[in-house]
Amino acid sequence: MSLRNEYRNPLPGVPVVESPFFERLFMAQDPTPEEVRIAQDLREKGYAVVDFPEPEFDRLATEIREELSGQYDWQAWRAGQIPSLRIQDAWETNANVRRIAANQHVLKLLERLYGRRAFPFQTLNFAVGTQQHVHSDSVHFSSIPERFMCGVWVALEDIDMDNGPLMYYPGSHKWPLYLNEHIGVNSQHLNRQFAQYGDYEYLWRELISVHDVKPEIFLAKKGQALIWSANLLHAGGKQNDLNRTRYSQVTHYYFDDCSYYTPLASDPFYGNIYFRNLMDISQGGQVANKICGHEVPEAFIKVTVPGKTARSTKLPADFDPEAYLALNPDVKAANVEPAEHYLNHGQREGRRWR
Repeated sequence: MSLRNEYRNPLPGVPVVESPFFERLFMAQDPTPEEVRIAQDLREKGYAVVDFPEPEFDRLATEIREELSGQYDWQAWRAGQIPSLRIQDAWETNANVRRIAANQHVLKLLERLYGRRAFPFQTLNFAVGTQQHVHSDSVHFSSIPERFMCGVWVALEDIDMDNGPLMYYPGSHKWPLYLNEHIGVNSQHLNRQFAQYGDYEYLWRELISVHDVKPEIFLAKKGQALIWSANLLHAGGKQNDLNRTRYSQVTHYYFDDCSYYTPLASDPFYGNIYFRNLMDISQGGQVANKICGHEVPEAFIKVTVPGKTARSTKLPADFDPEAYLALNPDVKAANVEPAEHYLNHGQREGRRWR
């Protein structure tokens, strides 16, 4: 056996395509020239353009458009009441959407690129351009270890400058993941969920400015797909012609042996983590949150549910230390001070004190 096949990955918690050991790890898989091109593009630019590997793509695209068309609120969109038209998780009722999401060639390619088995967990089907502000998916979908998430967007019809092209900022995926703690926000003390999103949009605009990075525009032909890294800044161009469609499908993928969560609603060191409850579209069944091969205890997931962790620093007026110990014999057995235990643990765990 050659030395390269015996090489032990020093950083198994980093996606192969983003690892400093990329050359050793990826080339050891004997990739094809096309796979090398895709990997190098994804590594350097944060995205790679491919022809979607489905021999019946034209038929699938036509049927998806016909089957989903009547489910969109076209009147509200043309009246400017909603910014876009999308259906989330159409895979649950549409076999063709699921077939695209669970394409085995895509799954095998992603496994080579990231070094772990990929699984699709969400689909979004658009009838027009998204017209989304520039953003990073990492604040919506993240993992521990980080960056084990990606998206695949595929055009179900030709796209040009008038029906909402994609925009992306090459190289932005290499920037750090900036989350709530970096923008100075504790999500548990906001007056509404995701109220800090405007702060993220401001951050992304400023990052683009300070790095002086220019957007690239993807004018996709039907059947072309874009693989992008979780932290790539991207946006949806304006839909100039409201009489046209821009059918496309996005599939979001995670990778095995991670914990999956939503950073927008999480402040881990404040005790709240918005763990995701995921379904593997390709194989069916729930996906467990794991860390280094071990499942995250369900009790920990429950106790860190956002909304349960913003705790008071004052005892209830009628708190009785003796009653608290009587009602919680494990606390008494641990021989800890009851008031301190309640403030630090008991209130978050929902323990009775009377």
